[in-house]
Amino acid sequence: MKFLVLSDIHGDLDNLDKLDSRFGEADALLFGGDFAKFEHEETGKPVLDKLLKKHENIFSVIGNCDNEDFLSDIEEADISVEGALSFFDGIAVCGSGGGTKFTGTTPFEREEDEILSDYDVVENSSSECADENGHWSNLILIMHNPPKDTECDKIPGNIHVGSEKLRAYIEKRTPFLVVTGHIHESAGISKIGNSTIINPGSLAEGKYGWVEAEKDSEGKWSVTKAELLSL
Repeated sequence: MKFLVLSDIHGDLDNLDKLDSRFGEADALLFGGDFAKFEHEETGKPVLDKLLKKHENIFSVIGNCDNEDFLSDIEEADISVEGALSFFDGIAVCGSGGGTKFTGTTPFEREEDEILSDYDVVENSSSECADENGHWSNLILIMHNPPKDTECDKIPGNIHVGSEKLRAYIEKRTPFLVVTGHIHESAGISKIGNSTIINPGSLAEGKYGWVEAEKDSEGKWSVTKAELLSL
């Protein structure tokens, strides 16, 4: 399975067009949120409209720069996994949008517990989908806000600003892949246990990611390739 991984497009339609060959190679697009440019929420809808023309299999959340009401737009487009569980070729995808409260200057900042509550649908399905240890073998989580203490949540000064509760949740449910974004300067790839964490960086800055995964004979998925790329 091949995934194009994007985040933080911030209204940049031109850079989307530069990825046409990648869209053609990918089985699905995983998008970590921030359709809109900072303080220009109206730029989100044109990005959504263009994305819908690029690929038929899109799994997305909204970011902290997107208005909370924009969630209804991606739900109507049938690409939202925020607070929802979607299945694709045996893979389960669930997401949480927005960022933790920090500056108060962006429209979709939330408490950690509120962000974490988007995964209640995973909890409600774990008795059927998880193994005896509560671990999922086929789960992808998309979270705009990164988990704490990885290569994906650092700001200048090597300060980790990610969510401790999201990290703990990853350790609990062991998704094979976690897509995040939000921290532009911290594009990176990390591991939390057997979970691969990727922040592709901001597409508005020409950065994106590519992930390949495969299923073993026991039906367990794992990441076989993860790359950070630039236009």
